[in-house]
Parts: sequence; structure tokens; C-alpha cells
Amino acid sequence: MRHLRKKFPLNHLPVGRVDKHSTGGVGDKVSIALAPIVAACGVAVPMMSGRGLGHTGGTLDKLESIPGFQTRMPLVDATRQLERLHCALLGQSGEIAPADRILYALRDATGTVESIPLISASIMSKKMAESLTGLVLDVKTGAGSFMPKLEDALTLAHTMIALGARHSVPVVALLTNMDSPLGVACGNANEIEESVDLLKGGGPADLRELTLRTAAEMLVLGGTDATLDGALTRARGAVESGAALQRFREIVAAQGGDPRVCDDPTGVLPQPALRIPFVAACDGIVQRVEPRTVGKGITAMGGGRNTMADAIDPSVGFRITARPGDAVRAGATLAMIEARDEASAEAGRAALAQAIVIGPGAVQPRPLISHRITTGGVELIA
Repeated sequence: MRHLRKKFPLNHLPVGRVDKHSTGGVGDKVSIALAPIVAACGVAVPMMSGRGLGHTGGTLDKLESIPGFQTRMPLVDATRQLERLHCALLGQSGEIAPADRILYALRDATGTVESIPLISASIMSKKMAESLTGLVLDVKTGAGSFMPKLEDALTLAHTMIALGARHSVPVVALLTNMDSPLGVACGNANEIEESVDLLKGGGPADLRELTLRTAAEMLVLGGTDATLDGALTRARGAVESGAALQRFREIVAAQGGDPRVCDDPTGVLPQPALRIPFVAACDGIVQRVEPRTVGKGITAMGGGRNTMADAIDPSVGFRITARPGDAVRAGATLAMIEARDEASAEAGRAALAQAIVIGPGAVQPRPLISHRITTGGVELIA
């Protein structure tokens, strides 16, 4: 598939060229802050992302909640932007691996959407067309992932790593926990706001941890650092100095968006008509926050799609502060519903009533990052 059309003409760039791919989850906004962090550190990031479908959100939909932001551009323009800013945030076009869309339709018709070999071929055909010198995979496992079983996630990771090795592209896979939504914001515009907060040095701890660890892996593959510790220090420095936020501002402006989103996100991004607290019905311990139900709730509110033809409302979603293991009292706020009208708010309330489960027993959540996989083997992180 990667040979049927053009490759990204990036071999002339005098820096490493590294991308990242996530297998998808709820609240997974890592790419938005990750790309400018890595670019600000001196590695080129030709990031090709997708749209949301079903219970998972899409990076392109989130980026397009920034007024004017364009995710479609000719390869020649994207190449110029990569030369200048070391980053372009793109959607798949007819120029890169066009056969993948045809094959996906066949997978859908034949009930093979979850086939590990075909998933691997779909992802890697696009990535191998980007002229990469390295690739980091975020392979989600757990309740909200497409690979809930650990053994399936490991198989998928090993398959894609082997495909990368066959094409002389080093691949690192991180297995990460999608038993709960990532971060606090779940939606589109609110996830951009949370990403900007991270670039300013804030953001939820889990989102910050995964973003910086992924950045460190990309920097090592990109050749800026020999060790993960050194790369992590460099990535943190790009955030603390403001260089990563400035790079995001430049990327937004270059792709037609309003760069003021970096300074006043709530003044620039679409805002919900209603904000309604969702409160605990009883005392107890948060047992789980079910990500599939959260994602389906966003779709029911108008913020996601069931088919690629569906339009979305970027202003709606949730801000979920409850975490598994939290002790809560009846009446305590667990989340904020961000809705466009009363019917949308009721759909959100019904979803959260199912998703956030409170019970009497203590809970020990699984670690956020559990495994690191390369051609050299599997390393347990925690």
C-alpha cells in the first residue's frame, strides 16, 4: 500500500524524522502537545492523524475546533512547513497510501476491522510512507481500547515493530492503560484547551506523564539524546522555557488557525451553551470510570460520530475529575457536563451515571505505562 502513491519527500532534512501513533482511546489528546514539544527540541514530526469514530476521539477533529485550522495540505506545502517549523499536523490525503481507505471499507464489509495483521498493515503503510527515521507506538489496552486483552495488545505491538524493522525504521511501542479516560477533558475544543495548559506547564498528571515519556522516546529515536533521562530533561525544558508553546503557536498560524488559542483558549475556542455539574449519588470509592460509555456519551451529545459523514459539535463534552480509587461523598462534583442544550445535557448525564461507578471497596488502578517493547524484547515499566 505504501508504494501505490507518493512518499513524504523528507530525506533531505538534516534532523531526525519521528512520528507517533496511538491505537485510540477516550481523552487521548497526547499528539496535540507532543508534536510541538518534540519539534521544539529539534526533531521533525510529520504527524498524520485521523478522525474520531465510535467511542474514540480523533486528533483532526480536535485540531479543527481551532477556528480556521486546516489539516489538509499538499505534500509540497507540508514539506516546506516541516523544513521551517519541524512539524506539520495532517490528515490522510489521496497522496499517501490511498489504498488503505479501500482496504478499510473491505475490512468493514467482511467483519475484519479488528484483524491484527490488517490493523498493522493499515497503520504501518501510512507511517512507512512518511520517510521516517523512527516511530513510537502508543498501544492502548484495557476497557476503553480496541485491544482490551494484554496478549492482543502485545501481539499488535510486536507485529508493527517487525514491520518497521523490515523497512529499516526503528519502532518503540509503549503499552498504556485505557481503563479510564486520559486527562480531565473529553471532547474536542476542551481537549485543545487542556493541551495548551500542558504546554504552559500545567495539565493533568497522567496526560503530562504520558506526553513527556512519549516525547523522550521520540527524541532518542531522533538522535538528540542518547538516553531517555536526558531526553526527558530536554522535553521538560522545552515546556518550561515556553519554546514548545511558541512552536505550537507557529504551527497553528501556519495552518490557518487562530494563534491566540495559545494565550486565550476559552476566548477563541467554541464554548458550550450549558455547563452542568454531575455529582455523586452516594458516599463511597470510585470503582471505575468506563471510557467506552464516556465516549459514546460524547457522541450522543453531538461531539462524536457514528459514521464518517456525521458532523460534530466541537463545544460539547465532559471534564471528568473523578478517578478510580477516589473517596467521594454524596453531592460531590465528579464531572462537568458541557452541552449545547438541555437534551444534550441529559444525554451526557445519562452516560456519566453509567460510566462513573461508586462502591464500597478500595481500588488499585493499573499503572499508566506498563510495557516498553522493541526488537530487543519486552521491558516491564511497572
